[in-house]
Amino acid sequence: MNKLVTRYTFTMRLLHWSMAVLILSMVCAGLAIVSSLEPWQLSLLGLHKSFGVLALILLILRFIVRVQSTAPALPSTMPVIQVKLAKFSHWLLYFLMLVIPVSGLLMQYFGARPIVVFDLLTMPAAMVANIEYFAVFREGHGFAVLLLLLVLVVHISAACFHHFIRKDGVFKSML
Repeated sequence: MNKLVTRYTFTMRLLHWSMAVLILSMVCAGLAIVSSLEPWQLSLLGLHKSFGVLALILLILRFIVRVQSTAPALPSTMPVIQVKLAKFSHWLLYFLMLVIPVSGLLMQYFGARPIVVFDLLTMPAAMVANIEYFAVFREGHGFAVLLLLLVLVVHISAACFHHFIRKDGVFKSML
């Protein structure tokens, strides 16, 4: 007998909330990095790169767990268009969570800047910088972050709508 799934698995919830905190921290760190020339900027940039690699690893793990897990069904009372938009926005979030660290890695690669990951691993960089590619990936990185923030505002607003107005358990499924 199949049991009705009403919550995401513990692993999915842990990855969701860990990545939420990590991503918001990364956005704040990124904004601090681009708006300052203080001596601490280079240290923060090093941490930003390391945590960006960690975010990419966690995303891959999260995607694997997501594909292997059964997600709770959305309420049957939701209009079809809302269900489609919810699914689209979730896949858009996954896509952006992939594009952002990959564009960051490529930006550093073409900037001839190796990435030292928590002093454990060094990811190589191009021998000679390619400023055109560096600029493309830098702009793409920034644009993807802005788009991610926009989608997150919609995502959080939808979660609040489900929790406070519809009271249909959608938000609770991720708690």
